[in-house]
Amino acid sequence: MSHPKTSHVSVTAHPGWRLAAPALVLVLLIILWLFRETAVDMAGIWVRSDTYAHGMIVPPITLWLIWRVRADVAILVPRGSYLAVLLMAGAGFCWLLGQLAAVNALPQFALTAMLILAVPAVAGWQVARRIAFPLLFLFFAVPFGDFTQPKLMEWTAQATVAGLRLTGIPVYSEGQHLIIPSGSWAVVEACSGVRYLIASLTVGTLFAYLTYQSLRRRLLFVLFSIIVPIVANWGRAYMIVMLGHLSGNKLAVGVDHLIYGWVFFGLVILAMFWIGARWREDEVLPPVSHVAWPSTAGAGPAAALPITAVLGVLVAACWPFAQRQLDDYSSAEAVSSMAALGAIPGWQNSPQALHDWEPRFANTAARTRVVLEHDEHAVGLFIAYYRNQDQQHKLVSSTNVLVTNDDPVWAKVGSGMQQIAIGQQAVTIHTAQLRGPRGTRLLAWQWYWINGRWTTSDALAKAYTAWYRLTGQGDDSAVVVLFAEQGKPGIADAVLADFTDAAGPAIERALRQTASAR
Repeated sequence: MSHPKTSHVSVTAHPGWRLAAPALVLVLLIILWLFRETAVDMAGIWVRSDTYAHGMIVPPITLWLIWRVRADVAILVPRGSYLAVLLMAGAGFCWLLGQLAAVNALPQFALTAMLILAVPAVAGWQVARRIAFPLLFLFFAVPFGDFTQPKLMEWTAQATVAGLRLTGIPVYSEGQHLIIPSGSWAVVEACSGVRYLIASLTVGTLFAYLTYQSLRRRLLFVLFSIIVPIVANWGRAYMIVMLGHLSGNKLAVGVDHLIYGWVFFGLVILAMFWIGARWREDEVLPPVSHVAWPSTAGAGPAAALPITAVLGVLVAACWPFAQRQLDDYSSAEAVSSMAALGAIPGWQNSPQALHDWEPRFANTAARTRVVLEHDEHAVGLFIAYYRNQDQQHKLVSSTNVLVTNDDPVWAKVGSGMQQIAIGQQAVTIHTAQLRGPRGTRLLAWQWYWINGRWTTSDALAKAYTAWYRLTGQGDDSAVVVLFAEQGKPGIADAVLADFTDAAGPAIERALRQTASAR
């Protein structure tokens, strides 16, 4: 990595920094204290998750990057910015929306944005531009990227199947599950490569900033650092399966699986840096000349600093206060059970359990699971109900799924979308094919109910939840899952469609009655 070449000339800092520096530090500390729960949650993820452990070193790296250019920053005139204070207000509102919708990443991004915007709010945009990369690098501290896992897992499975077939090994694939003559394999979260992708993007972006001067080369290397870990993970997955196959499943299984993966990734990253360094551009900074500031220099800007600093603190403080007021206004008594479904025309309660499968939705306020039958066809109905949601008790979460990837009995082997009618409303729902013990097959339909609205979109579900809480209408929400055995093609779809026509009004009525009992 290149290092700036500067002359060893002493620099006299602008007098405005005598006020701006302590004011900026104080504002940053107050913001961290006001939003301490969000900051602690973010740090907790760094500690618990290997994928986001790099977040612990991002703040020190940011400080080091700023320290490298301290001489350039010191001669700049600090001047507060009211525009930056206004943008802090916008970031604070995003934090509030994230809290109301119980979205982990949005409050954390918003807190990081407020910390970044505090710099131009107190010290001015000229200072912020000089240290723009170090400030923006802070966003890498936010644990974000899990949403890419399903697609990365799908790509990894497809690439592994293609590699096995190219090398003449017969393979049967179903979703993320592969079967070869020597055994079966599954592409789970750890195989998605998301941790390699995030780590590569973080260090690759830092490497590009320190090694190149042109924006074009920097962007090309960042793109390179995204593509390389994805493709390398495909090769890693293929080699692990091949090692297991050729060794009779004695190598590359269990802990070896992860060790080989990280060793391979480390070699790939070293190769990526070695290639990137061949086009390095050393930074040559002009000599920093001594500046003698008059005693009255910066009087105007210095006078504005206390105002923007105080405004920044006040703007930041209003959002935790607003959240507490909205929580008090929109919270309701805990719900202990759901309202009864009542009679469903043509369908009766069934004595059969329809297997032991149940969707994995945790920390519910109430739930129900029933099996009903009509003309020897059985349909299972599962409803998980949520109220007074927070970061631990919420409907839309990456851990709330039909089947977990580590489930030893059930596996999700297919998915899709389908449009149905619930009452008079057309709704696009999620469909899933599930494989169980002894060749059992289930077809499942899933959608959300958010305070009277039907949707299958996670983003819309979060947006509706935030809006209803913002307007004081509460956050009552539920997931509805229907499931039936798959027999002949099309039979399960027809059975579920008939049941939806008959049970749709009863399901909606039960949900509304549960919500009204506040």
